[in-house]
Amino acid sequence: MRKLIGIASLLVILTGCEKDQGFSISGKAEGIENGKKVYFSELKELNQRPERIDSTTIENGKFEADFADIESPNLGYLEVEGINGMVLFITENENIDFTIYKDSIQASKRKGGKQNELLNEYMENMQSINKEVSKLRMEMQTAYQSQDSTKLETLQNTQTEIMDNDKLFKKQIAKENKDAFVSVMALVDLLRMQGISVKELKETYDSLDEEVKNTALGAMLGKQLESMSATEIGSEAPDFSGPTPEGEELSLENAMGKVTIIDFWAAWCKPCREENPNVVKVYNKYHDKGLNIISVSLDKPNEKNKWLKAIEDDGLVWNHVSNLKFWDDPIAKKYGIRAIPATFILDENGVIVDRDVRGEEALDKRIGELLEGKK
Repeated sequence: MRKLIGIASLLVILTGCEKDQGFSISGKAEGIENGKKVYFSELKELNQRPERIDSTTIENGKFEADFADIESPNLGYLEVEGINGMVLFITENENIDFTIYKDSIQASKRKGGKQNELLNEYMENMQSINKEVSKLRMEMQTAYQSQDSTKLETLQNTQTEIMDNDKLFKKQIAKENKDAFVSVMALVDLLRMQGISVKELKETYDSLDEEVKNTALGAMLGKQLESMSATEIGSEAPDFSGPTPEGEELSLENAMGKVTIIDFWAAWCKPCREENPNVVKVYNKYHDKGLNIISVSLDKPNEKNKWLKAIEDDGLVWNHVSNLKFWDDPIAKKYGIRAIPATFILDENGVIVDRDVRGEEALDKRIGELLEGKK
């Protein structure tokens, strides 16, 4: 366990322009009994729970601690013993002061340097957006139940406007605060929302300070953007290989046709299963004209039987591969897959010419266009 140390004994080392590592926290926790622990956790790996680093104790409704050798900036979390929830903050070389609310820990406040002040602004915007959208959705439900199509359309347009403004807010945060950890958070959210092109995302990310890009979240985003840039329309599809249902190794190169669809899916994915009949119809219509498909399954470890049953039940008579590693599938990572179904359409040279074309009519039209003149 990392040792808590007093301010007087905090060792500060100045070497060139390097920043000292560490920060201090203090706070009020009124109404919480003496002796209760306040735990500090830190984000170490994405998609994993924060790692608990150390703790301090509440005395007379207050707590304080100094942490040495903590990399900043990064996402930090405070938990109070016996209370559900966490208080999010950003580790920075400043004192960070908290007001912890026993009955509503999510509403607790943080006050620190620039990093946390910007986080406050970001969180306030997020809470405001969530409140507005939640209210709108309730109104939309009422309009839908009363079959008021005019009101429903107006509310949908209002929701779109709110989300567009939120995207602009996030883009502005990232572009105007190149040294802020919140800028990485904003870009991750924009990526999830598909609120900005991969090209613009990468350009904005590349302009951030190295210190921010080298954080756990920043490094993850960088890798994600590299993968997505490699699979943008106009790029040559990265080659891959994986185990077939029969246990043999099949590569993309050996599965290519005049037009090829790479289809990321899984037996457990309901939208994927719902889309499969459309893909089957298009495959049956165009396979003899040069259409090939290779499906990459994100099924879970030890669930090969479910993968094989879904292939049979849905009549997917084309090429299949799967590492049975769920979201840790190396092919999915190479292609930057964050949600399924996801598809890439390749020409005869392996260049990505389209992606995520869904629905029988739209897919039929696109494949027909690409195979025209290639008969």
